[in-house]
Amino acid sequence: MSISHGFRSEPEDIGKAGREGPHTPVSGMFPGQQPPGSHPVGGPGGPGQSGLLSGAPGNRSQGANTLVDDLEASFEACFASLVSQDYVNGTDQEEIRTGVDQCIQKFLDVARQTECFFLQKRLQLSVQKPEQVIKEDVSELRNELQRKELLVQKHLSKLHHWQQVLEDVSIQHRKPSDLPPPGPLAFLEQASASLPPAPLKQT
Repeated sequence: MSISHGFRSEPEDIGKAGREGPHTPVSGMFPGQQPPGSHPVGGPGGPGQSGLLSGAPGNRSQGANTLVDDLEASFEACFASLVSQDYVNGTDQEEIRTGVDQCIQKFLDVARQTECFFLQKRLQLSVQKPEQVIKEDVSELRNELQRKELLVQKHLSKLHHWQQVLEDVSIQHRKPSDLPPPGPLAFLEQASASLPPAPLKQT
């Protein structure tokens, strides 16, 4: 009788939780508490949701591990549905498409739950330890500055290289003009000396 009474009072508790405000789902995603969208404790839960409640209340990593396991299993199911022998030999294309869509939708749902869990963990950390979030932001900015500094140095080295190439080319083009122009006779003698001898005509 006490069990049935507990089930009758659960819809009221759920409605009360929905009226408490947007902070209610934050506490629901942590291990030992009811995640949003899942069935009440003790009631029939969907696949992959009972693991969120199976950990001890003090074990904070149980929920994350279970979500990751569900995400991995749903990801493998997406590929299994594509290479399954039933799908390969099947002739009903609509049934194949429905099965694949269901696997992909389940994977997306678990991925959203995983993302929501870690975002709420991040929110809890920002509330409890705001200085940690600032330290992480500063570290990310420093890494970004170092990356951009390396990129600038790389572009500067390329710029110096091409400047040197242009200087070498300009020097090579200036060398003939730097010589004093020879006289007309000297130029003709130099040109005639470089010509091959003319072949003899056969009579």
